[in-house]
Order: sequence, then C-alpha cells, then structure tokens
Amino acid sequence: MSDLYVVLSTIIDEQNLEVITAPEDYRNIHVRIPQVNRPGLQLSGFFDYFDPERIQIIGRVEYTYLEKMDSEERYVALRRFFNFKPVAVVVTQGLDIYPEMERAAKESGVPLLRSTEITSQFMSSLILSLNVWLAPMTTFHGVLVEVYGEGILLLGESGVGKSETAMELVKRGHRLVADDAVEIKKVSKKTLVGSSPAIIRHFIELRGIGVVDVKQIFGMGAVKDTENINLVINLEPWQAGKHYDRLGIDTETTDIMGIEIPSLTIPVKPGRNLAIIIEVAAMNHRQKKMGYNAAQELNRRLMEQTDEEITTN
Repeated sequence: MSDLYVVLSTIIDEQNLEVITAPEDYRNIHVRIPQVNRPGLQLSGFFDYFDPERIQIIGRVEYTYLEKMDSEERYVALRRFFNFKPVAVVVTQGLDIYPEMERAAKESGVPLLRSTEITSQFMSSLILSLNVWLAPMTTFHGVLVEVYGEGILLLGESGVGKSETAMELVKRGHRLVADDAVEIKKVSKKTLVGSSPAIIRHFIELRGIGVVDVKQIFGMGAVKDTENINLVINLEPWQAGKHYDRLGIDTETTDIMGIEIPSLTIPVKPGRNLAIIIEVAAMNHRQKKMGYNAAQELNRRLMEQTDEEITTN
C-alpha cells in the first residue's frame, strides 16, 4: 500500500461535506486510494474484487434501488455493505438518509457523509482532488515561474542567477510559484504540477539582500500556488568553446518521474538579459505546441532555396 495519504478531514472541508454520523477519530482517517466506487453491485450482495479502501458514493441509482426494498431488507443489505468497513460513504444530491443506513453506519463505525452536488460532478471533483493529493512527489532544487501561461522550471547550480531571473520576470508581470525548493507531483501520465513547500511559499532569496516576500511587495497577482511544468530551462555558466544549439531543430527533454519534459540549455554570462530570453523561450514553446516551429520553417526555406539553385544551375 502506498505511503501517501490524505486525511478525511481535508476531503470533508474541501468538498463541503455534511457529516451524518462518524466515529470520534474520523477526521484523522487516512484515504490512500485515488479511485472511488459506486456500490450498486455490493448493495445487491456481490463483493468480489470489492476494495473498501475506496470512498464509496451512493447516488440516485443506488438510492432508488434501496428505496424499492422494505425496511428489513434495506437494513440487511446496508449492514452487509458497511460490515466491509469502507473508508467512507458519501450520499450525493442532498438525498434523505435512510434510518437503516444511518444505523448500519453507526454500528460499523464507518463515516457517513452527504454532498449536495450532482453525483457525476461530485465524483469528478473528488477524483481530481484525490489524484493531486495522492500523486507521487519529488523535490527539485530550482525555481518555478509562470511566463505567458507556461510553467517554466529553472534549474542550475547555486549562484547561477535563478532567483534573480525569477525576480526580474515578476517585475515584468509574470508570476512566481516556487523558489529554491520545487515540489513536483505526477498527477497523471502526462502532467507534472509544481508548487512550493508551505513554509517558504511566496518567498524568494536574493544574495546580498536576503529573503523577500514577493506577495507583499508586488501583490497577489505576482504569485501562484501551483503550475503545470511545461518547459525546463537549464542555466549554466558560459563555457568558451562549448557548442550550444543555435537553431533549435532538435528537441531536448528532461526526464522527471518518467515524463519527458521539453528542455533548453541557456548559457549565462554578463550582459545577457535572461528574463527576456526566457520570455521568448516561453512564447516560442507555445508556438511549437500550436504547430509552428520557427527552426523548421527556416530549414524549409533554406532547402527550397537550395533546390532552386540546383534547378537553375
């Protein structure tokens, strides 16, 4: 079983759930599975492959099925279901709670909750939140900024200028997500989301000045709590004689938790305006995602010109 978990109280608070009945320690119950279940088959008596670690959701369909039973049948079905000790049961759409359901929940010590949301909307919201909370996580030493809607992860050795570049980007109207430590979660097979540890969120360290609170100085619009990671930029000191990509035809990638993220290596030396370079990199990356690659377009024109010269000669 995964070591990752979210406490039930967090789910209750975020999803605005009403507690119908629950044991005394319910707020500290650990939820470890991002999937949920609608227990229609279980209420009919089929428990093969049933996973009680999943949050169980009773919607209109399950509710109507129970409605067709008399009181004794309903209690037997619910008692059998709750005896498997599901981590929590949520009734959606603000439906009235059957007395037999509340009784079975109390006897088994299972939290019984209620949501006013439509079942499909509640499930979508809950699954999305669970995938974020329970996503595998790693921490990178770097800076994460949002530039023109693109999440840019700046990497490089200490002192190369990551934080100073981030501050210049903030002054130019972009947003800081994390400085120094970037917590990265793999929320799907294709998506990485970065954030800052809570204790240093919105702070940035500038050598010679110290720690600066970006939110207090530049306002709420200068910071963001989370951002997808769309591009990795490696900052490194300029090395004379080293070959750097000048066209950008070949796409480099950086592997983060099994996901290949497009990446660039930008040499740093006095006189280079890194903030402007990163802005251009972000806009160029967006163009590539929209189907336009400037390097490929230049290469196409050169090939056409070469073909014309060969034909003429």
